[in-house]
Amino acid sequence: MPKIVVTGQLPEPALKVLGEAGEVWVADGPLRPDELRERVAGADALVTMVGDRVDGTVADAAGPGLTVVANVAVGYDNLDVKALSERGVTVTNTPGVLTDATADLAFGLLLMSTRRLSEGERLLRARTPWKFSLGFMLGAGLQGRTLGIVGLGQIGRAMARRARAFGLEIVYSGRNRAPAEVEAELGARRLPLEELLRSADFVSLHCPLTPETRHLINASSLRTMKPGAYLINTTRGPVVDEAALAEALAEGVLAGAALDVFEKEPEVEPRLLDLENVVITPHLGSATVETRTEMALLAARNVAAVLAGEPPLTAVTA
Repeated sequence: MPKIVVTGQLPEPALKVLGEAGEVWVADGPLRPDELRERVAGADALVTMVGDRVDGTVADAAGPGLTVVANVAVGYDNLDVKALSERGVTVTNTPGVLTDATADLAFGLLLMSTRRLSEGERLLRARTPWKFSLGFMLGAGLQGRTLGIVGLGQIGRAMARRARAFGLEIVYSGRNRAPAEVEAELGARRLPLEELLRSADFVSLHCPLTPETRHLINASSLRTMKPGAYLINTTRGPVVDEAALAEALAEGVLAGAALDVFEKEPEVEPRLLDLENVVITPHLGSATVETRTEMALLAARNVAAVLAGEPPLTAVTA
């Protein structure tokens, strides 16, 4: 039977699909690079998590039988797609199934940041004395203000739909212009990134991590942002220079930020942890039972299809 290596725990429905396609080995916890190269030897399929770095050396360690690498994530910056493709390995990801869950979290982070919800909870949990007054813990309202979306793909569009329901105006930037019908539905205007940063009250990042977007938000772009603006990141940590963000927040260049992903995940820039105007969550974008199950099932079905000699459901191309 084909050998299938899984680098992390999966929901039972996905393991059932994989078990019908081959002999499955599942890691108990995250694998170090050397452990991954050791475990993948002789594998026909590899199911990976977002924290696994899979390149040509991993494929070579697996040997010529490696047929498919299925990433349980929509992003695939952790995979060297070119090197894998050159070795005849099919690469797949899990688009679509996590769109709503991630957009829900992104909008939740926007509300948490602007309404100071985490800060208020910390105050109560610390048993700090407080008393209601009209000026107590004031946040920022959303209605009639502008949300700038960097990357109007599926998740960016879902975020925009939620924002429209709250009375926000939408501007966006990205490599490609959205279809006219999408712009019309969302009332969205495309702007160059610099103009978006200057004009948006809230900026939400939904672009993939590429060499061009690494540190897209840096010291310079942070100082371009509108005074009093908020930054939301649910895409990939390295899109933001965390050290520069911490400095900008400490100096009051921005009003606040909310982050679900981090530059050196799972580590967080220490200065961010000490700032009251930062909301942080541990990569929870797709963390619902339903979504994570669907992600794992899609990855498993991709593996089963490729091992059966059929086209993958969601292939990634170099």
